[in-house]
Amino acid sequence: MEQEQKNMTFEESLQRLEAIVRQMEQGNVSLQESLNLFEEGSKLARQCGSLLDEAELKVVRLMKGPDGNPVEMEFHDGADV
Repeated sequence: MEQEQKNMTFEESLQRLEAIVRQMEQGNVSLQESLNLFEEGSKLARQCGSLLDEAELKVVRLMKGPDGNPVEMEFHDGADV
């Protein structure tokens, strides 16, 4: 399942995470299943955070120019560094 999670989009990961939360909130799963769901949910939450971080890095970076107005900067992903 871990490899499958890495191939999931942010929206798919979030949808699965929400399903896990709903299932756990119902309270009708065994302790072992709850632990398995919690572990899967934790991995999905970390993956969602990573995907958000990646998306943030892809957004055009803005900084203040000499006049105080935003200036568009070219994005460098650090691969050439």
